[in-house]
Amino acid sequence: MPMTQKKHPTPPEILSDEVVAKSRLFTVESLELKFSNGEQRQYERIRGGGRGAVMIVPLNIDNELLLVREYCAGTNDYQLGFPKGLIDPGETPEQAANRELKEEVGFGAEQLQPLKVVSMAPSYFNATMHILFAQQLYPQTLIGDEPEPLVVVKWPLTDWQSLLQQSDFTEARSVAALLLLTKHLESGAANE
Repeated sequence: MPMTQKKHPTPPEILSDEVVAKSRLFTVESLELKFSNGEQRQYERIRGGGRGAVMIVPLNIDNELLLVREYCAGTNDYQLGFPKGLIDPGETPEQAANRELKEEVGFGAEQLQPLKVVSMAPSYFNATMHILFAQQLYPQTLIGDEPEPLVVVKWPLTDWQSLLQQSDFTEARSVAALLLLTKHLESGAANE
């Protein structure tokens, strides 16, 4: 029997919401909140665009994962991870996943299976990412918006555990995607 926990019936009341900083990419809001027990606190959050994003875990016919190594400004280094990107207006997560695959690794997918929708830093940021498993890949390239060509890395699925040991494979979303895929494959769901 699943464990049940008491849940708060409603979020705190927002007494005020003020934009305190804005850049080309981010809008930072300061919230004055009143919780159900009467406590008041100030929180800050980054306002999300609302469209969400996708991360794709592609598996080719040779049973290899396709990853990309790309520059990450937050850490000022190159990180190994799965292809990802924003969902464009009017796109479904599956359409965005196929477009990003074509832009970043040069393949489309005949089959896309949702693995999970995850949130990213929900205490500070209202953003979701759809993680999808891509199979039955076919070569097709679209021009993307990357400032330099991405390095595509093929990784044998049978050696997935050593991927976790790589010093440049640290992004939590990519780690979660890999573990979700292995759980999905172990369950036999891929063969249904």
